[in-house]
Amino acid sequence: MKELLVATTNQGKVHELEKLLESVTNVQLRSLKDFPDLAVAEEDGATFEANAIAKALHYCRLSGLPTIADDSGLVVDALGGRPGVHSSRYAPSDAERIAKLLREMEGIDWPQRSARFICAAAFAVPNPEVHIRTLTTGILEGYIALEAKGTFGFGYDPIFYVEALGCHLAEVPPEIKNSLSHRAQAIAKLLPAVKEYFRISQ
Repeated sequence: MKELLVATTNQGKVHELEKLLESVTNVQLRSLKDFPDLAVAEEDGATFEANAIAKALHYCRLSGLPTIADDSGLVVDALGGRPGVHSSRYAPSDAERIAKLLREMEGIDWPQRSARFICAAAFAVPNPEVHIRTLTTGILEGYIALEAKGTFGFGYDPIFYVEALGCHLAEVPPEIKNSLSHRAQAIAKLLPAVKEYFRISQ
């Protein structure tokens, strides 16, 4: 069976991508958990796009498999765009990252709490030589809430308020999140190239 590597070890992201890639049929999805010996890609780019490209090329080259890699994060206007590309490394755990962000946002009124999730997704293929076939982005606008709510999702979802939903992102089940999230948007734009590569009818 044909294989497609999803370049992440984050189990929450793996589950999300499995759902978003359901229409890529007869292709087995693999994650970095299946390749524990691969050298870890450097994520030192200044933008989400640069990191997604670097990761996709790196893991495609090492695994020999077509690879989807994404880099995503939270951009908070009142913090000058932080945590940005450092979102996953802002603190050691999800809970600590949320606590740190809420501390930094203390005293900032609602209109100034605007933020957005940004996702850049890259699709790299190994033939005829390793190259990026497609690069896409998705954006979800919202606000940093005053407290964490919800049990769905992962990362900063519990403190991200989406006006269109009228609730925190972690308060909606995956099927709703996957209809509008930044990652869902980026992967939806990537799908035609993935299906074309695997010769799956659109």
